[in-house]
Amino acid sequence: MGIISWIILGLLAGAIAKILLPGRDPGGLIGTVLIGIAGAFVGGWVSARFLDRPIANEFYDMATWLSAIGGALLLLIGYRLLFGNSRR
Repeated sequence: MGIISWIILGLLAGAIAKILLPGRDPGGLIGTVLIGIAGAFVGGWVSARFLDRPIANEFYDMATWLSAIGGALLLLIGYRLLFGNSRR
């Protein structure tokens, strides 16, 4: 997959992570989108490096999607822990 595919996957993974973890984020929509894109890259790296599951070259591979969504969730939780939830 190319960089554009990873960005699109990150946008979608960020949206799915936001649905799975609702609430107001300190960064708003732009912050959540950037976290989704970064989460896709982090999830892919963790999957390939530590889980011995190389990232497929296909956009529709379930393992790639799960690692991207997992990475986005991980970064979103970390972001909320560091910067707080603005719903207080």
